[in-house]
Amino acid sequence: GIDVGSVSVNTVVMNKKGDILEEHYTRTMGQPLKTVKKVLTEVLSCIEKEQIMAASLTGTAGKLVAELIGANFVNEIIAQSKSVEHLYPQVKTIVEIGGEDSKLILLDYDKHRKGMRIADFAMNTICAAGTGSFLDQQAHRLGLSIEEFSKLALKSENPPRIAGRCSVFAKTDMIHLQQGAAPDFDIVAGLCYAMARNFKSNIGKGKNFPHPVSFQGGVAANVGMRKAFLDVLELGQEEFIIPVHFASMGAIGSVITT
Repeated sequence: GIDVGSVSVNTVVMNKKGDILEEHYTRTMGQPLKTVKKVLTEVLSCIEKEQIMAASLTGTAGKLVAELIGANFVNEIIAQSKSVEHLYPQVKTIVEIGGEDSKLILLDYDKHRKGMRIADFAMNTICAAGTGSFLDQQAHRLGLSIEEFSKLALKSENPPRIAGRCSVFAKTDMIHLQQGAAPDFDIVAGLCYAMARNFKSNIGKGKNFPHPVSFQGGVAANVGMRKAFLDVLELGQEEFIIPVHFASMGAIGSVITT
């Protein structure tokens, strides 16, 4: 299963039982087709072609790659929800944030098929303000790696209010805070909370977030964002799930759907 996103290619190799045998995260560096070729070459060097029953793709460039290599294509909303249904059947809300897109997927129980179904979903617009790219941009402005950015946010006790709907406005707020000698950890935490509030009010506008909530996608690696969503969505720890394979849920779902 291969999830071809804007920033990375996430790949899993699974057996008939649904066990994950291999998992790979590879940055595309703006070249998704070359990255997929590289990943497939690496996978085929470890596993004989005859052992692969099927290949399935999802993600922003997944359809194009699927057509090129003769593989299956699965819509990313369906792929994300199928992986959750398989691994975390108790989940009712999916918050998925990648490099350049974010999704809200609401699930409910379908008594006819005796399983969860997609009740509603919403996605971000073309603006990247509520995505991983937004956090990367702000980390760069502060001279931090995204890993440093992630950990620094947990030091803040009173995150300042920062505009999260637009990266231009966020930059303006950051400059004002820096001029006022606000510590970096407060600014970083403020950005995480701004992004979580933006997701709730923009993508989740007018929608309830039934519990439990699964937070997945590459941004789920950011511990500052985990804390921000926990607080903004007013969840208890038991109501907030970070999947073990949070970055590869689309790839897993594409395999399960095939």
